[in-house]
Amino acid sequence: MPKQPDASAPPEASAQVTAADISRLAGVTRATVSNWRRRHADFPSPAGGTDSSPLYDLAQVRDWLAGRGHGEKIPPLEELRTLLRLSAHAREAAARLLPFVLAERRRPDLFNAADALPDSGVAARAQALVRELPAPLEAHFDDVTYTAPDAPLLRAILHCIDAGQTQGAVDVLAERELEDETAGGTYTTPGPVAELMARLLATAGSPSRYPARVFDPACGSGALLVAAARQGARHLYGQDLVPVQARRTLIHLGIEAPDASADIRAEDSLRADAFVDLTADGALCNPPYGDRDWGHDELAYDPRWAYGVPPRGDSELAWVQHVLAHVTPGGFAVVLLTPATASRSLSRRIRAELIRTGALRAVISLPAGVAPPLHIGLHVWVLQRPELTAPEHHSVLCVDGVALAGGDGKTAARLTRTGASGGVPRRDGAAAAAWEALSEGVLNYWTSYVTDPAAFKDVPGQARAVPVVDLLDDLVDVTPARNIRRAAVAAAPAAVAEHAARLGRELAQAAEGLVAEVRTEEWPASGTEARQWRTATLADLTRGGALTLHRVGPPSTRERDTPPPAEFANRPVLGGHDVVAGQRATADPQTAVPHATVIVAAGDVLLAEIRSAHGTTARVADEQDSGAVIGRGVRLIRPDPKRLDAWFLAGFLAAEDNLNSASVGTTSVQIDPSRLRVPLLPLEEQRRYGEAFRHLHELRQAARQVTELAVLLPKTLAEGLTSGTLVPPESGG
Repeated sequence: MPKQPDASAPPEASAQVTAADISRLAGVTRATVSNWRRRHADFPSPAGGTDSSPLYDLAQVRDWLAGRGHGEKIPPLEELRTLLRLSAHAREAAARLLPFVLAERRRPDLFNAADALPDSGVAARAQALVRELPAPLEAHFDDVTYTAPDAPLLRAILHCIDAGQTQGAVDVLAERELEDETAGGTYTTPGPVAELMARLLATAGSPSRYPARVFDPACGSGALLVAAARQGARHLYGQDLVPVQARRTLIHLGIEAPDASADIRAEDSLRADAFVDLTADGALCNPPYGDRDWGHDELAYDPRWAYGVPPRGDSELAWVQHVLAHVTPGGFAVVLLTPATASRSLSRRIRAELIRTGALRAVISLPAGVAPPLHIGLHVWVLQRPELTAPEHHSVLCVDGVALAGGDGKTAARLTRTGASGGVPRRDGAAAAAWEALSEGVLNYWTSYVTDPAAFKDVPGQARAVPVVDLLDDLVDVTPARNIRRAAVAAAPAAVAEHAARLGRELAQAAEGLVAEVRTEEWPASGTEARQWRTATLADLTRGGALTLHRVGPPSTRERDTPPPAEFANRPVLGGHDVVAGQRATADPQTAVPHATVIVAAGDVLLAEIRSAHGTTARVADEQDSGAVIGRGVRLIRPDPKRLDAWFLAGFLAAEDNLNSASVGTTSVQIDPSRLRVPLLPLEEQRRYGEAFRHLHELRQAARQVTELAVLLPKTLAEGLTSGTLVPPESGG
């Protein structure tokens, strides 16, 4: 680990930390820190603050933690973030430290010597490394100086680099300034989305020759320009309103694309275009959304508005036209936009002009959650600056990305979020497969379409080359879902008929099974009055050893940054929603598996923590559940089979009165298992009740299956009739 800062050296000499800071430093909970304060007389005394919110001297805390083996548990990025927060000049220091990350990556020869150097020596060596940056980069940072007080932060950065978290260090250094300066409506571009957009730009022109000069007028952290460099772009131009974002992009490109030339400016792209004379070979952009102060009044007569003056409330189409103005005729641009841009009524004339001139070539919808803002599904627009001699375009390609992801947009979205900063996402099998299906499908459709638009064959529900005449109506709505025919016209009528017949047979069989589960024998009365039992709570039974209770808590900071243990990897995860829905484990094993859990065995009782008005609250695991691990929202109760029958336990735990007495909360009603009560009965009598509860569970499952098939069969028949693949029976149905 890098040398710890001298206790007497600023900026830490008088640094004070809260109990929350100590918990992060030690990698423990706040409760543990409170326990240390009470139990250890030598715990550092408060150096400031108040009785309710004391502050402690950081150097004393470090010494105390180190003496108990807790001093090195802080993750590298959290160590850097903590030192920055404690620095009196964190914002200014972060801006100066950005070039050091790049310099050290280019010349990784300081880390081994850092422990042997005094603080002044570390600072001098760091400044020398920055001075050794190539001329184009060094010119951006020629005023950067480092002194001895910067040594603790420099060592923390070295620690991050040594841990393989270079890009993470850049992001942490930018955090403080971004909190103060980031304009509203600006969002990061997740790495997988940036890669898809960059690959769309590759297939737009000549797949064998990537555009050499690529422009991004809202470059943010540089994710799109980095993706373009990985595809083969050699000259990268970017601009961003926020200075720290411009520096961040420059550092990001210097790390990921050291052989490419980069020209990044920090100005308002629309109001103060730093590249007035630039016409790049291609462009990528994820512009700010919903910005009403983009310069509508002062830019009303700007020559960039070749397709119409953008309304004040539609800044997105101002960015679209700005991007088109900066690509060569025939050059392509790929822009990430909100879905409202495709249908907003006040901009329909601009959309119509983009369509008439052939500038709008494709609109691709992405699932909600793939990129921020996560609550909406964004659109990717592929545009081409018109050429005077180019042939006229008669259609626009519309692609539904949700359908390409197998209808599971949520799964695909997980991958993009885990790689949101442009780095390598954590391993996620199902999400990777869903995203690969989406991106490869989009690229295949686009390549096929741009190669020969007239020969493109529509794929119902996924992609369609929409004729221009169909789009130029009163709405000029280019939303893919509105323009893609979803009827299964390509399906063979015989296959649809067979599918419907099979569903009918399954429904009849399920209905027979449901009737069979309804016992005709009488359920006898218990007597003239209801039975009364002595009962015990689950807490009592746990203390007595009759059962054990297991759950999954929230992951710690360290667990979030590390993969789960190997013994739990690739196992299905059973969550509370699975228990309520009466289904097997459905959570993806690569993202939902916790670090501390238990493997399900047949005979375990599964209890949902969130109470549902509809569905099962508790059931007994069988052989098909065995081997899964429990996830969030479920309690696993493992009874001693010599003392408790599992189905007896599950049946009484799910009783309405029992749940009422153990429910807490108002909006989201949770169950406190320790308060649930169970009758104290002999084991033989428990088994009689258990058999009855098992039968009732099977009855519920049979009814659930009948209900699902009774919904699916009419839907299939109706779609068959409306799509022309089925005709009514001679009897009329």
